[in-house]
Amino acid sequence: MRSRIVTVTVLAGLLLTGLSTAEATGRDADVTRAFAATNRSTAWTQVARIPLRFPTYHPQGFALVGDLIFLSSVEVLEPPVKYPVPVDGYDRSPGKGIGHLFVLDRQGNLKKDIRLGEGTAYHPGGIDFDGRDVWIPVAEYRPNSRAIVYTVDPKTYRVTERFRANDHVGGVVRDRTTGLVHGVSWGSRTLYKWTPTGHRLDRVANESHLLDYQDCDYVSRGKQLCGGVTSLPGPKGSYDLGGLALLDLRTNRILHEIPFPYFSPTGRNATRNPVALETTQDKLRLYTAPDDGEDPTGTEIQIYESPIS
Repeated sequence: MRSRIVTVTVLAGLLLTGLSTAEATGRDADVTRAFAATNRSTAWTQVARIPLRFPTYHPQGFALVGDLIFLSSVEVLEPPVKYPVPVDGYDRSPGKGIGHLFVLDRQGNLKKDIRLGEGTAYHPGGIDFDGRDVWIPVAEYRPNSRAIVYTVDPKTYRVTERFRANDHVGGVVRDRTTGLVHGVSWGSRTLYKWTPTGHRLDRVANESHLLDYQDCDYVSRGKQLCGGVTSLPGPKGSYDLGGLALLDLRTNRILHEIPFPYFSPTGRNATRNPVALETTQDKLRLYTAPDDGEDPTGTEIQIYESPIS
């Protein structure tokens, strides 16, 4: 059945999922329960496509903050180049670029472009809103490197450096029940846990090999919802298997996961880069932005909905 595309006016008057009530009662939030009820047969309908009419480069992470959408992105000025043999422990050059944190309204209009990073650390990753600040890592664009973790005040846009890490940190989430910061490495093959000031408490291998998590958001209670893809070889070239996963932040155990077989007009899987979920009174809503600014149609925020059973 053809998806029904409507204008961005469908976004007006939404009942957004807040976490405060669930945190106070100890219950999972609505978005957690709604996602846990999905399965591989769940039907999703694309309800909106919002073109972003400014240079978006290579989008990375979403954070929904009231009427605003925070979108991280990397502008690559000089791509990293693979070395014939490793140099000083690195498999490629650092390249050059600029890290961006875009602030948009729900209609996709750009309100602010915040630049983040330092020297060869210019690649923002997946981001998270902890109820007060937006947390964002900015790393070198190569594995086994380094990263700086920042917070940005969503009201004043003030940037604060929180800590530095000796690895490529591709995304962070802050657990509102413990205050600890969780992160993923290049390809999410390593899972980290830090105090808010950067004292490392845990470093473990990711036991799941199905998805490389690209962007994760905290969902009550003590969990994160992640989206990502895995590039696999096929008879006509490689393709991306996309999906969503709910993880327990205490144990890193996957509680629920589903494939997401939906694609952008360029053929990219919808969960390739930024993802964020929220609920209305009767729908689970997924925000995605799989395409880059230089793609034929540019970057669109593509919104999917599924009825809450």
